[in-house]
Amino acid sequence: MQKKSDLARGRRSPKLKRIGLHERAAARMRTMIIRGELPPGSPTQETKLSETLGVSRTPLREAMKLLAAEGLVELRPNRSPRIADMEIEGISELFEALSGIERLAAELAAKRATERDLQRLQKLQARMEGYHRDGKLDDYFSINGEIHSLIVRMARNTPLREAHETLIARAERARYLALGADRRWSNSVDEHADILAALKAGDSETAGRLLGTHVQRTGTALLEVLPRSKLSEPAA
Repeated sequence: MQKKSDLARGRRSPKLKRIGLHERAAARMRTMIIRGELPPGSPTQETKLSETLGVSRTPLREAMKLLAAEGLVELRPNRSPRIADMEIEGISELFEALSGIERLAAELAAKRATERDLQRLQKLQARMEGYHRDGKLDDYFSINGEIHSLIVRMARNTPLREAHETLIARAERARYLALGADRRWSNSVDEHADILAALKAGDSETAGRLLGTHVQRTGTALLEVLPRSKLSEPAA
């Protein structure tokens, strides 16, 4: 008879799946794109990127395909891939969609969140506020993303979560840039505190309205502070 521990290990095995080289390369490139180390419109240099990421060209090319599916890289026939532009029209539509999804998520989360969910959200909020006080934008940005994802998971709606995961990957670069806008970082902290309070109170309508408006303001802040030339450049 198979031991219980063996069965348990068997049930857990899907979680132990190893991440491939191309997925690791894609994750690192995604971060570089989001933080502007690989700017919009710039061509990719395989040799340099391979050295930077510590992978050969084959997994690098597979990584490019993953990022192209997220709208971060543009694959071009007979030419090297380039970092995709951020076009104004696309940003407006993207944040409009995200706002709607996260508004609904917050409305559902206010009704379905457990005490454990809210405690975890409170801890993340405290850490985020600490990073803001210390001026640690990168750390703040990471925690901010965790908070948004947690609220969506708290809605306990799988199709909603899957739709959010698809869109948020495309919005990360814009969200990071928007936080660098004057006052947006501080305003974002205050808005998150109000959203948390509404969720803890179980106020579905207020939680949804606050989170939806918060997401829209992030998109608006980016469009207001960055000149058109920074968002979209002519293809080389």
